[in-house]
Amino acid sequence: MDWQVIFTALPSLAEGMAATLQLCAVAALCSLLWGSIMAIGLMRAPAFWQRLLRFYSALTLALPLLVVIYLLYFVLPEYGVTFSSPQVGVLALTLYYAPYIAQVIRSAIAALPRSQWEASRVLGLSRTEQLRDVVLPQTLPQMLSPLIGLLIGLIKDSALLSIVSVQEFMYAAREGISATYAPLEIYLTVAVCYWVLNSLLDGLARRLEFRMTRYRRIMPH
Repeated sequence: MDWQVIFTALPSLAEGMAATLQLCAVAALCSLLWGSIMAIGLMRAPAFWQRLLRFYSALTLALPLLVVIYLLYFVLPEYGVTFSSPQVGVLALTLYYAPYIAQVIRSAIAALPRSQWEASRVLGLSRTEQLRDVVLPQTLPQMLSPLIGLLIGLIKDSALLSIVSVQEFMYAAREGISATYAPLEIYLTVAVCYWVLNSLLDGLARRLEFRMTRYRRIMPH
């Protein structure tokens, strides 16, 4: 193990990790937004749009992410639609993960007892107040762990974007290996960084879930 190689490669790896975090943050926000719209559409849209959304979900979930990346990066330009490498990365991750997020949101809301909706209507709450004061406080703890799990998956899958020249963490690692000829040291550093990052996210999710469900443990049985 040559520690000097690791110290030499750290600045470029840090830049790659920063790029990965920025790209994943944008992709996660876009996925959450599109997934929320999809979830609402799957529950409340007219039948035609529901069938269209279900078809899109089934198609996307059946494809590997790598195929989605290739379609966006190599196929669409043949038809005059061109995106930059970072745009392809964000779009691919958004299209791929939004259906998963939609299913998490839809399932959590569908699991809410019907009596909760009826009681909120009896109290005269508006739709916005129902969502804010009744639905989200009860469904968010159920959604948190699956959503964090999807975020962790999104971060790991972002490594695939290096194949279309997105200058993220794995791209920086490959460049570092080309310069140092030390794959063991570089890839081991990359593995440790991914493990630390995703472990922190998992720990954060557990802590938030514990805080959100505290009321359940203090309620009398």
